[in-house]
Amino acid sequence: MSTEIQAIRWDRDAIVLLDQTLLPGEEVYVECRDVDTLVDAVRRLVVRGAPALGAVGGYGVALAMHQGKREGWSPERLDAEVDRVRDARPTAVNLAWGVDRVRPLKAQGVDAVVAEAHRIVAEDTAANRQLSRHGADWILERCARRPLRVVTHCNTGALATTGWGTAFGIIRDLAERGEIELVYVDETRPLLQGARLTAWECARQGIPYVVQSDGAAASTILRGLADFAVIGADRIARNADTANKIGSVSVALACAAAGIPFVVAAPSSTVDLATGSGADIEIELRAGDEVTRWSGLPTTPTDAQGFNPAFDVTPAAYISAVVTELGVIEPAKGETVESIAGGAR
Repeated sequence: MSTEIQAIRWDRDAIVLLDQTLLPGEEVYVECRDVDTLVDAVRRLVVRGAPALGAVGGYGVALAMHQGKREGWSPERLDAEVDRVRDARPTAVNLAWGVDRVRPLKAQGVDAVVAEAHRIVAEDTAANRQLSRHGADWILERCARRPLRVVTHCNTGALATTGWGTAFGIIRDLAERGEIELVYVDETRPLLQGARLTAWECARQGIPYVVQSDGAAASTILRGLADFAVIGADRIARNADTANKIGSVSVALACAAAGIPFVVAAPSSTVDLATGSGADIEIELRAGDEVTRWSGLPTTPTDAQGFNPAFDVTPAAYISAVVTELGVIEPAKGETVESIAGGAR
């Protein structure tokens, strides 16, 4: 069985997504042939992860064009439907980036849009391998203990990208070099992307791991059980503040207290030079019942209200390194992101 995972692909006039809400129990694919289905899939986290959403943005324009041709949409209606794809999740910049990259090609026809979306996928997969090498080299230069023990939060592997992975890609690169002893996989409440998805990817890749509650991460770090932590990002501001899955900032604070590296890995397209700082990042607030219920069953008193921010912001001062395919900068030392950004938007 191949260990490689394809979470998203284009099939004639549809986007085919591996339904990550059902993993690890079931491996089911969702065919999106209209904008409603695609937007619903994005919002329900059938597909998630910044790089994967970039590909969804590109292919989503082509999908809307196919639907518009079938249903006789006006140009204004087509633009409005493309905007719905672009705005389906506000915190993750890559979704909008993918739409904006292919949108100017609409006048050239759907084949030109699909070809550009394919380029997004190919470039992302190559970028993931490159950033993984950069990140692994940086970590090996700074962590003396061998083999390494690492904490990671949420899911940043092939499921969250078009292939290989970002933060998890660094772990894979280190594992291929024989440098990983153990991965502490944070469960990642409330939807358990770590316990369900990252653990599944670790198992497929044969990487040693344990799953820990989010509340255990700081203790694991402060007890000296981890040598570094690495996470992904959904948006990196111009000042290197970073938005990622809720709970990430707690890991960063623990790393700062323990004096171990806290590394953020993402493609250069995630660096948003138009966003000045973390204070300018819109934090998606998801449905409260994701917190108060699990698998349809209540886990709180019936009148409890859930507070469910999907992301938090880690200040640049607590980030040891930000890694993209273009290189590594050290925000805690005052280095800026321009050299590792994919261009201003």
